[in-house]
Amino acid sequence: MLERMTETVIDPSPTEMAQRHPLDPEPVRSTKAAAVLALGVAAVVTAPLVGGIIPATVGLALARQARGDLVQGKGYLTGVRQLRVGVVLVWIALVIAIGALVAASVVGLLSLAGDAGNGQDFPPTSD
Repeated sequence: MLERMTETVIDPSPTEMAQRHPLDPEPVRSTKAAAVLALGVAAVVTAPLVGGIIPATVGLALARQARGDLVQGKGYLTGVRQLRVGVVLVWIALVIAIGALVAASVVGLLSLAGDAGNGQDFPPTSD
Protein backbone atom coordinates (compact mmCIF):
# COMPACT_ATOMS: atom_id res chain seq x y z
CA MET A 1 0.00 0.00 0.00
CA LEU A 2 2.82 2.41 0.82
CA GLU A 3 4.52 1.72 -2.52
CA ARG A 4 1.33 2.47 -4.41
CA MET A 5 0.92 5.84 -2.63
CA THR A 6 4.48 6.90 -3.42
CA GLU A 7 4.04 6.03 -7.07
CA THR A 8 1.03 8.29 -7.40
CA VAL A 9 2.73 11.13 -5.56
CA ILE A 10 5.93 10.87 -7.60
CA ASP A 11 4.34 10.29 -11.00
CA PRO A 12 0.98 12.06 -11.27
CA SER A 13 -0.98 11.51 -14.44
CA PRO A 14 -1.51 14.41 -16.87
CA THR A 15 -5.21 14.60 -16.02
CA GLU A 16 -4.40 15.08 -12.34
CA MET A 17 -1.95 17.90 -13.18
CA ALA A 18 -4.44 19.69 -15.45
CA GLN A 19 -7.13 19.99 -12.79
CA ARG A 20 -7.60 23.43 -11.30
CA HIS A 21 -9.22 24.46 -8.12
CA PRO A 22 -12.81 25.64 -8.72
CA LEU A 23 -12.16 28.96 -6.99
CA ASP A 24 -9.16 29.81 -9.16
CA PRO A 25 -9.84 32.78 -11.46
CA GLU A 26 -9.76 32.40 -15.21
CA PRO A 27 -6.61 33.67 -16.95
CA VAL A 28 -7.24 37.13 -18.44
CA ARG A 29 -5.27 39.10 -21.02
CA SER A 30 -3.53 42.20 -19.79
CA THR A 31 -5.06 45.34 -21.29
CA LYS A 32 -1.88 47.27 -20.50
CA ALA A 33 0.17 44.81 -22.57
CA ALA A 34 -2.25 45.26 -25.46
CA ALA A 35 -1.97 49.04 -25.08
CA VAL A 36 1.84 48.82 -25.18
CA LEU A 37 1.59 46.83 -28.40
CA ALA A 38 -0.79 49.39 -29.94
CA LEU A 39 1.46 52.27 -28.84
CA GLY A 40 4.46 50.45 -30.33
CA VAL A 41 2.72 50.11 -33.70
CA ALA A 42 1.64 53.77 -33.62
CA ALA A 43 5.16 54.83 -32.70
CA VAL A 44 6.74 52.88 -35.57
CA VAL A 45 4.23 54.29 -38.06
CA THR A 46 4.80 57.89 -36.98
CA ALA A 47 8.53 57.60 -36.18
CA PRO A 48 9.88 58.89 -39.52
CA LEU A 49 7.95 62.11 -38.92
CA VAL A 50 9.45 62.32 -35.40
CA GLY A 51 5.93 62.08 -33.97
CA GLY A 52 6.70 58.56 -32.79
CA ILE A 53 8.62 59.83 -29.78
CA ILE A 54 5.43 60.62 -27.84
CA PRO A 55 3.70 57.22 -28.15
CA ALA A 56 7.06 55.51 -27.64
CA THR A 57 7.70 57.21 -24.30
CA VAL A 58 4.14 56.57 -23.15
CA GLY A 59 4.55 52.94 -24.26
CA LEU A 60 7.77 52.52 -22.24
CA ALA A 61 6.13 53.97 -19.13
CA LEU A 62 3.10 51.73 -19.54
CA ALA A 63 5.31 48.70 -20.22
CA ARG A 64 6.91 49.05 -16.83
CA GLN A 65 3.50 49.04 -15.15
CA ALA A 66 2.31 46.11 -17.26
CA ARG A 67 5.39 44.08 -16.40
CA GLY A 68 4.70 44.61 -12.70
CA ASP A 69 1.07 43.63 -13.15
CA LEU A 70 2.04 40.44 -14.98
CA VAL A 71 4.40 39.46 -12.19
CA GLN A 72 1.76 40.13 -9.55
CA GLY A 73 -0.82 38.20 -11.59
CA LYS A 74 1.08 34.95 -10.91
CA GLY A 75 0.01 33.35 -14.16
CA TYR A 76 -3.61 34.46 -14.13
CA LEU A 77 -2.77 37.56 -16.18
CA THR A 78 -1.46 36.81 -19.68
CA GLY A 79 0.08 38.99 -22.37
CA VAL A 80 3.83 38.58 -21.97
CA ARG A 81 4.33 38.12 -25.72
CA GLN A 82 2.29 41.24 -26.53
CA LEU A 83 4.31 43.20 -24.01
CA ARG A 84 7.62 41.95 -25.40
CA VAL A 85 6.67 42.75 -29.01
CA GLY A 86 5.35 46.17 -27.99
CA VAL A 87 8.56 47.08 -26.17
CA VAL A 88 10.66 45.99 -29.16
CA LEU A 89 8.50 48.12 -31.48
CA VAL A 90 8.82 51.09 -29.13
CA TRP A 91 12.61 50.87 -29.14
CA ILE A 92 12.68 50.49 -32.93
CA ALA A 93 10.49 53.61 -33.21
CA LEU A 94 12.81 55.57 -30.94
CA VAL A 95 15.82 54.60 -33.05
CA ILE A 96 14.00 55.60 -36.26
CA ALA A 97 12.88 58.92 -34.73
CA ILE A 98 16.38 59.75 -33.49
CA GLY A 99 17.78 58.83 -36.91
CA ALA A 100 15.24 61.14 -38.55
CA LEU A 101 16.23 63.96 -36.20
CA VAL A 102 19.92 63.47 -36.96
CA ALA A 103 19.28 63.32 -40.71
CA ALA A 104 17.15 66.48 -40.59
CA SER A 105 19.84 68.26 -38.58
CA VAL A 106 22.57 67.27 -41.05
CA VAL A 107 20.47 68.35 -44.04
CA GLY A 108 19.66 71.65 -42.32
CA LEU A 109 23.28 72.34 -41.47
CA LEU A 110 24.41 71.48 -45.00
CA SER A 111 21.83 73.79 -46.50
CA LEU A 112 22.91 76.60 -44.17
CA ALA A 113 26.56 76.00 -45.01
CA GLY A 114 25.79 76.06 -48.75
CA ASP A 115 23.97 79.40 -48.46
CA ALA A 116 26.74 81.05 -46.45
CA GLY A 117 28.98 81.73 -49.47
CA ASN A 118 26.23 83.10 -51.74
CA GLY A 119 25.48 86.35 -49.97
CA GLN A 120 27.64 89.30 -48.99
CA ASP A 121 27.40 90.06 -45.30
CA PHE A 122 29.47 93.26 -45.23
CA PRO A 123 28.96 96.61 -46.98
CA PRO A 124 30.80 97.14 -50.25
CA THR A 125 34.02 99.16 -50.04
CA SER A 126 34.59 102.21 -52.20
CA ASP A 127 38.00 102.44 -53.81
